[in-house]
Formats: sequence, structure tokens, C-alpha cells
Amino acid sequence: MIAALRRGLSVWALGALLAVLMAGCATPRSPQAAADTLAGRLSIRVEGPAARSVSAAFELSGSPTQGQLVLSGPLGSTAAQARWAPGEAALITGDRRSDYSDLDSLAMEALGERIPIAALFDWLRGRAWAGAASKPRSDGEAGFEQLGWQISLARWTEGWVEARRAAAPVVTVRAKLDSAP
Repeated sequence: MIAALRRGLSVWALGALLAVLMAGCATPRSPQAAADTLAGRLSIRVEGPAARSVSAAFELSGSPTQGQLVLSGPLGSTAAQARWAPGEAALITGDRRSDYSDLDSLAMEALGERIPIAALFDWLRGRAWAGAASKPRSDGEAGFEQLGWQISLARWTEGWVEARRAAAPVVTVRAKLDSAP
């Protein structure tokens, strides 16, 4: 019973985080804000005994130190929103808010796995994150390896980015950006 409740909560949290990544504000943005915003479709899949996956529209804005990720459902309604600033992070779903000390803690609690959200800002722009060492992919495919993840840029010109962590449990993050590079 406890395992089922935890699995249900993990699915809810995963969906909530995905919703945060996908939704956007209805307020107008300045040209600078638009340049700092990435939007499109995002899917996260965790393999293994507690396999789970979620897919949603997303809007990621700001920076790794201060920003927000909004996830939207198929009809465009906000499913979840993550906001962070130095020393704090919050996951908001409907009228429920959960606070965390930082973005990594929020991602770990919501997904049950470490996903380097700070690195996503650069990965989704087709480049390695400056916060950690990287190297070209060992399989010769377009992209790079960083933080134990293989980043595929094989379909970059079409707006696709895939990040895959091969360590168990395998985690795959796929994004299709609305605006191809």
C-alpha cells in the first residue's frame, strides 16, 4: 500500500514538474525575456522497476540561478510550475506549493532521480554547460557527454535534443523546441 501511494505521488510529482516545464505566462514579454526563453515539447522517461514517463509542453525561462519552468497539458492549461532563485525553489501545482532549498532538491523530490536542470539551459541550446567538464560523444554521433549524460544533437537542425543517462535507472529527456536553431 505504501509503495503504491509513493508510486502515485511520484507520478503526480513527475507530472507536476513536467507541467511546470511546459506552461507559460499569458503576460507580454520583453525582447530580452523572449531571447532567454526556450519553449516546445518535453518528455522524461525513467526506466526500471518503478518506470514512469511524462510528456508536456514547456517553457523554460531565466537562468540556472533564477528562473522558471512551466509545464502545460494538451489544452494549454498550466499543469505545474517550478520557480527558483538563490537559496530557494518552489513547485506549484494548482493551489499546492512545495518549497525546496534549491533546484536540484526540487528535481530529485519531484522526479526521484537527479536531472541536471541547470545544464538543460545550455543543452537545449545545443552546447555543453559551462559548469562541468564535457567531451565529444565516444560513439561519433553529433553531441557531447557531460555529467554522466550523453547529449545527442543528431537532429539539432530540426529542433530536437536528447539527453540520456545510461546509469541505472536509465533516464531519457527529449525536447522538441518550437523554434529550430
